[in-house]
Order: sequence, then structure tokens, then C-alpha cells
Amino acid sequence: MGKRTADRGGWSISYTEQGSGHPLVLLHGFCGSGAYWDEVVPLLDAHYRVIVPDLRGHGESGSPDEAYTIEGMADDIAALIDELGTEKAIVLGHSLGGYVTLALAERHSDKLRAFGLVHSMAFPDDEKGKAGRLQAKQTIREQGLSVFIEGLIPKLFAPAHLESMPEAVKQAKEIGLGTSPEGAMHTLDAMRERPDRNAVLQSMELPLLLVAGENDQIIPVERTFVVQGDYVTQRLISGAGHMSMMEAPKELAQSVRDWVASFS
Repeated sequence: MGKRTADRGGWSISYTEQGSGHPLVLLHGFCGSGAYWDEVVPLLDAHYRVIVPDLRGHGESGSPDEAYTIEGMADDIAALIDELGTEKAIVLGHSLGGYVTLALAERHSDKLRAFGLVHSMAFPDDEKGKAGRLQAKQTIREQGLSVFIEGLIPKLFAPAHLESMPEAVKQAKEIGLGTSPEGAMHTLDAMRERPDRNAVLQSMELPLLLVAGENDQIIPVERTFVVQGDYVTQRLISGAGHMSMMEAPKELAQSVRDWVASFS
């Protein structure tokens, strides 16, 4: 699963691609990378053409020296879909990747066959959340990215998994340390300024998958499961925190396969 790159004019998006069939794009969360999905991809690539990018400022993608917006990050993914010459893609976004997926649905719905949020939501930051983004920037600027990552990653896992899955926690920290500090700070600004996109969930008549972790300490279940309807599939991953792709990859992959089968 070698890395490939797509030019974005002065910097490039890094991504992996494997399998064949309908294109399925998986977007990772904040201070993650495409490696977040490493346990899930082998469970999906027999069924789909699985495309896993590193978002700007993360992993091996470039970190352009400019203000980031969630909309701009969505445009990056739209450009990648265009460059790969895919048919309409199924896009699933984890956490930050979900924010990007929602902006993609709003701005580039013509490129989507279906989309989903994995431990993510359409709500904007509240005032406490915005203050937290500023505090995170200050920590990175004054104490370094590693101090921030050490504080962040344990919150992403269900409390029980911190003891039962030490290797997964260690891997998530190592992935986080691969984030550009400047990219992380730019991304914090982008998340802080993102708008409410609940209207996108309510109005978009594309197949929609909503995945929540039973023990998610970052985004509670009720913040993810905000819409119902004929086109909406909700999946609760038992015991998982904010990282079901690492905590429960088989359950997450099965949820994705069952969902795609429901409209394919």
C-alpha cells in the first residue's frame, strides 16, 4: 500500500489506494493520518477501491503556509476525486474528517454517491469548544506538539481500552507526532471557525451513515444521531470510544459493508 501524491499547486496530498470496485474515500481525524484506517482497509478492499488521503498538514501531505478552512480541506478532497478520475465516490469522515465530509457534501455533492460521519457531528464549536481550540494552539506553540499529543490521545479511546489496548494507544500517539505543528495549529483555527452544517444532514437526500461510539468522550452519541429517515443508517459501536477504526475495526468495517449493500 505505497503512498502516492496528488499535486495541489505548491504542495501535494499524500494518499494510498488499493482494491477495486466502487471508490470509497476514508478521511481521518485531527492529528491523525490515513494510518488511522490501517486495520479497516484490509476488511474493505476486497469490495471497494479504497482511497485513504492524509489531510493537509497531516501525515505525509504538505502543510501550505496559509489559513486553513474546512471548506478548503473539502476542496482538496474534491480535487483528489477529480484527479483519480473516479465515478461518484462514497466518502466517510472520522471526527475532523467528518467536518470535511460535510463541507464536501455541501460544496461538491455532484461528486458523492453517499457519505457518512464516523464519531463526528454537524454542530459547530460552542464557546467552550472555541476556547479549547485556542488553548490547544497555545500548548502546541509554547510546549510543543508532543505535549499536546500526550494529552489528546488518551481522551480518544474508551477508558477501558487505555489498559486493554496499549499498542493501539501507542500507535495513535506515534501517528499524531507525524502531524506538522503549523498544520495542527492551522487546523485548530479551521475547526474553530466551522459553521453549523445540520442543514446539510437534513436536506441531503444521499445515503447517509452515522457511526457513534458507545463510550465516546469527545462526541456523545446524541450529537451524531441527529437525523433519521429512509436514507439514514445509524450504527452504534458497542464499547468503542472515539476511535472505532482502532478499537473495533471489524465491527466498523461490517457496518460500512452492510450500509453500502443497502443502496448498491
